[in-house]
Amino acid sequence: MSKLALLKQWFKDHKGTVTAFSGGVDSSLVLYVSKLVLGDAALGLISNSESLKSKDFKVATDFCKTHHIHLEVIKTSELEDPNYTANPANRCFFCKTHLYEAMVTIIQDRYPEYTILNGTNYDDLGDYRPGLEAAKNHQIKSPLAELNITKAEVIEMAKALGLETASKPPSPCLSSRIPYGTRVNNERLKQIEHAEYVLNRFGFQNVRVRYKGEEASVEVPINELEALKSQFNPITEAIKAIGFSKVTLDEEGFVSGKLNRVLNE
Repeated sequence: MSKLALLKQWFKDHKGTVTAFSGGVDSSLVLYVSKLVLGDAALGLISNSESLKSKDFKVATDFCKTHHIHLEVIKTSELEDPNYTANPANRCFFCKTHLYEAMVTIIQDRYPEYTILNGTNYDDLGDYRPGLEAAKNHQIKSPLAELNITKAEVIEMAKALGLETASKPPSPCLSSRIPYGTRVNNERLKQIEHAEYVLNRFGFQNVRVRYKGEEASVEVPINELEALKSQFNPITEAIKAIGFSKVTLDEEGFVSGKLNRVLNE
């Protein structure tokens, strides 16, 4: 049996599901397949919080409109939690705790027979992801991980199903651009978001702007470095207009989770 067939079979044992939706390919696949199997008993839920890019929120809402999926929109309050804003190494635990607590409350009140899901895939289990503990604490199910479905298989299935998110670059929360121990606040999140939009306007889509106080460190894929260098002066001026006093180019290129290296050290 193919992995897609296994995933469809997984949903047949559930009366209804609510998927924690981010607009990324993993949760898109979970939500879409749940809709295929369960119809209107498959819901999505997204928190339109300050740490989510407004562009990613639009991708998520457009996805649900296109595929006729009911999407619940809430707003969690992690920026009011000092455990989160202090930006410890397990920051994601507090963020996901806020999300899952809100989901559990909604599900218990309105959909008591439904199961809460997330888009964790099998590869995620081998990465440093404090949010997994929060999921475990709230009995959140991870069908992709349970079925040993890897990231590559997720993308392959999403392409086969014609999902528009199949080629979407990974886009973790904006707080992930701020080094651990540096306080997270709305002003810094907006600075980062707008700086990354500057890069998008110049034609770079898979980007990171790392917050280093007054400095913005820019990352693009290694094969796009020369193109970035050729436009670096106007890009620098546009990013400085957002509030950074210095813009630097990371010659190593884009590396997902780069700020986690400090944990290994």
